[in-house]
Amino acid sequence: MSLIPRSALWCYTALMLLFALFVSTAQAAPLHATDLQGHPVEQLTVAGTKVVVLIFAATDCPISNRYIPQIEALRRKLSSQGVAFWWVFPNPGDTLPIVRKHGQDFSISTPTLIDSQQELVHLANASVTPEAAVFAVDHGSLHEVYRGRIDDRYIAFGQERPQATHHDLEQAIQAILAGRTVAQSFGEPVGCSIIPAALKP
Repeated sequence: MSLIPRSALWCYTALMLLFALFVSTAQAAPLHATDLQGHPVEQLTVAGTKVVVLIFAATDCPISNRYIPQIEALRRKLSSQGVAFWWVFPNPGDTLPIVRKHGQDFSISTPTLIDSQQELVHLANASVTPEAAVFAVDHGSLHEVYRGRIDDRYIAFGQERPQATHHDLEQAIQAILAGRTVAQSFGEPVGCSIIPAALKP
């Protein structure tokens, strides 16, 4: 059996360390989203955060708005366990005044971000509203472990169950907190397509 030269092993190890450093730096790079006061939000975590949950939403999407009470209740239930929830509004038409008024009208108390450059959309690979993205936090870096529907209440646009039978989002969060493998959703999220930033209404 041939042996790998020691010099080659050193070279491979150095390349892996450089790659790991690059990945870590990329994951820790600041964001360019803003809160409802117009202040930049560069990090989604604080000390003690174990899970970050992004809920992509749109002020004019009826399905997205129907889920607001459920997400608000889920945040109140899990925030004490190190779970950080964020509403994310990525559509070009959802400007700061519009999103701020929407939050007042719907009594939203969960922290809200305006993702005008759609960096969070690309980070999560989100495509519709509402859509959930769940990240496990490891030494300040975010690792996406779930992306998809909140639950199975909506079968299709305009077709709704009386109540959900599978709570995909909550089950994903609970799996992370318990150290279990996160199961992926069995269905696609139903909602309104996210408008690309270049296509303003």
